[in-house]
Amino acid sequence: MAVRQPRYSKEEFARRGDEIYESQIRQQIEEGNQGKIVAIDIETGDFEVDQSEIAACDHLEARHPDAQIWIVRIGSRHVRRFGGRSLRPA
Repeated sequence: MAVRQPRYSKEEFARRGDEIYESQIRQQIEEGNQGKIVAIDIETGDFEVDQSEIAACDHLEARHPDAQIWIVRIGSRHVRRFGGRSLRPA
């Protein structure tokens, strides 16, 4: 399996991914998909929604083998959370 090389700087990658999500995708998928992952090809604007990052990316790569993929968790600013969280009220 060949290693895919990024074709954009980190800043350009993020800018393009966020712009496509906000302008083309968010309104279509947000309702009923809170917490799911959307994988976006920043070159084509094509996307896949799934519970898992790997599944969303695999489905997108099946259609676009050379995709430059940006990942967003629907309804959140972060894909992952590090550290624990308290179940007790603060």
